[in-house]
Amino acid sequence: MKVFIPLVLAAILLPLISPPATADATLDKVKDRGKLVVGVDGVSPPFGFLDPKTNQTGGFQTELGRDIARRLGVALEVVPVTASTRVQFLQSGKVDLLIANIQWTRERSEALSYAPTPYNLVGGAALVRKDSGITKWEDLKGKVACVSQGSNFAKPLQAYGAIVKGLRGIPESLLALKGGTCAASVHVSPALHQVLTGDSAAEWTDYTLATRDQLIPSPTVIWTRRGEKDTRAFVDGAIRDWHKSGLLLDFAHKYGVPDEYFAAAHAKAQQGAFDAAPPEPAD
Repeated sequence: MKVFIPLVLAAILLPLISPPATADATLDKVKDRGKLVVGVDGVSPPFGFLDPKTNQTGGFQTELGRDIARRLGVALEVVPVTASTRVQFLQSGKVDLLIANIQWTRERSEALSYAPTPYNLVGGAALVRKDSGITKWEDLKGKVACVSQGSNFAKPLQAYGAIVKGLRGIPESLLALKGGTCAASVHVSPALHQVLTGDSAAEWTDYTLATRDQLIPSPTVIWTRRGEKDTRAFVDGAIRDWHKSGLLLDFAHKYGVPDEYFAAAHAKAQQGAFDAAPPEPAD
């Protein structure tokens, strides 16, 4: 009995003296350090630009990160990521969030978590030489299509019979296209539109987009580490505010990002309706 009573008391008192469990600690860590670290695509117009005055990455994705940081009352640090480093950077804690052109896929949702409301809807486009004879996705059968490593465009391109070559990123892919290593450079549509209309458009007068149809348009989401329910909910609330207030539409106009999705999502959000990415697997 003497042993039994202390054990019973311990069982009763332990919940009272133990700290309450939390779903995740990322938001607390961000507030404690006074800084939110966000992984972005870097210099990848129209989503990211290099500010010549500061030599820092700015633009559409950075603006979104800055708004989340403002809501948390902290400063923002952006870290350029690539297709080959972005998941590792998030999982290892080098960044707190990924706000990049990373569309939802089942495979990605099994490794990472995400805010369920998409902030964009983007599909792939194929940049080709005007004399290539490629005018539709089916024309890539037996031809080399260059993509970024880990791109979700690889599987549908293979389904069309293309020979898919994964490279570090868009600059390497475009270089390979110019050098004849690949017949098409396949990446998110807005980025390739920027190639043809941006500051370097004069270099691409012999090239065009092969088709008006985007390849597998998919929701673009903000990614978190697995199990971070608090972070995911906080970010999702911000995204819903962006759609409802028209902030995404304003940033799209400011940086030249195609605005069709933002306009439609803004109209829906004002009626209280929001798009949602497919549900992620259970943690």
